[in-house]
Amino acid sequence: MKQCSLQDFMGELEPWLDTNHIRSAELDGGGRVTIYFLDGMKNVYQIDDCNEKQIGAVVSDLRKRGIAVKA
Repeated sequence: MKQCSLQDFMGELEPWLDTNHIRSAELDGGGRVTIYFLDGMKNVYQIDDCNEKQIGAVVSDLRKRGIAVKA
């Protein structure tokens, strides 16, 4: 699991944020986001500098890109 800021999280995922790379995402409610890639890999991120509203914006953005999100 990677612990990171919201800005670092978004920067790291930006090149992969589409349905050609990411199968789905899962949010656990405690700031932890799991990204499941099409190749079977997954990355878990603990985002430590944001609130629920900011995480909601991230989830909304993922869904707009066609990525299924379980929250």
